[in-house]
Amino acid sequence: MVWWLVFAVFLYLACAALIVAEVFVPSGGLLSACAFACIVAGILIFFQYSATAGWAGVVIAAIMVPSLLVAAYKIFPKTKFGKSVTLTPPQRQRGDAIADSSQLKEMLGAVGSVLTPLRPVGTCDFSGRRLECVAESGYVDKGKKVKVIRVQATQLTVRQIEEN
Repeated sequence: MVWWLVFAVFLYLACAALIVAEVFVPSGGLLSACAFACIVAGILIFFQYSATAGWAGVVIAAIMVPSLLVAAYKIFPKTKFGKSVTLTPPQRQRGDAIADSSQLKEMLGAVGSVLTPLRPVGTCDFSGRRLECVAESGYVDKGKKVKVIRVQATQLTVRQIEEN
């Protein structure tokens, strides 16, 4: 009977390995199904030994499975494979501003220069303040002067002004 308990513990370890592998290997759920079969078989073996061992197995499984999933998903982005398949957050440059609508209301009528081409969205500089803007119509080249004509929530709409 002791060998059955050893086999049940082995099934729990196999389940743990399969859960972690499911995070790293796209299997379409096949590894998860195998992990589920291992945990169910382990619980059944524990219950055949005794009710106390069975319920202890259920509690261990209820703690082990979510803990392994959380740990695997925390580790995944730090692996070489994880870095190659996940997106990195955008990098803000010095001087970039995240403005709320109350700060942007003051920008109405402000004149600035285009830092990145507006196609129709791009970045403009207003006295050292870099903000994302939307061109009123079409494409505006880098270096052109623009004027803020509308502020809606956190969106600045700009119009190209002709330089004399």
